[in-house]
Amino acid sequence: MTSYRQAIRSLASEKSPLILANDYDKATNFESKTLQNIRNLSRYICAIKMNFHVLLPLGYKQIKKITKTAHDSGLVCIADIKLNDIGNTNNVTVRTLWDMGFDAVIVNPMMGPANLQNLVRLAHKNRKGIISLCHMSSPEAKVTYELPVDSQKTPLYHLFLKWAIKMQTDGIIVGATFPEIVMFCKKKTKNKLEIYSPGIGTQGGDIQKTIAAGSSYLIVGRTILAAKDPKQAAKSLFDLTKN
Repeated sequence: MTSYRQAIRSLASEKSPLILANDYDKATNFESKTLQNIRNLSRYICAIKMNFHVLLPLGYKQIKKITKTAHDSGLVCIADIKLNDIGNTNNVTVRTLWDMGFDAVIVNPMMGPANLQNLVRLAHKNRKGIISLCHMSSPEAKVTYELPVDSQKTPLYHLFLKWAIKMQTDGIIVGATFPEIVMFCKKKTKNKLEIYSPGIGTQGGDIQKTIAAGSSYLIVGRTILAAKDPKQAAKSLFDLTKN
């Protein structure tokens, strides 16, 4: 049975490293919009990511239909809920998401290294993935993720990176809007995990600069979702990954 990490690597190699952040501001007609996106865009992307706020209004059957359609279209599914709780709550949450058809979950390492380690072990036992926050794409990320955590003024994201490597997560989140941090993390990881970069396009992240800095996967949302022709927008981004 193929692991999550093997599956997304294979799909990215076959198609592109683009991940659709299917995160509409309003969840009106979300199911039908998402199914349409999967059908129209699957040739250009390797995965679809759905955030917490768009999952909340949906029922179990709706989410299962979306993830099944994505799988049938050759995509993996990522639940972006930035999970951060006690061990038992974390375990129940990821098992529920896996039952709904998700292949990987984005988590917040503020839960602590022991809780993160337990989640990774549980995920890998079930051939699923855990992607851990390291540094986000918002300008406000500097306020928190770069906070000094010791007398040497080591930034918080350095600690998160260290935990992710040690606990063998399947990847880390580092915003495309901070290419110098992507480059730093790439150097430190020594290919032990992949870097997922949100913030491409609307937030200012550049595809080619982000790839050059070391990102493995590029998370794109509004640049595609808000386009007059989402399919053409996705194709244009797809073409940039090939240059």
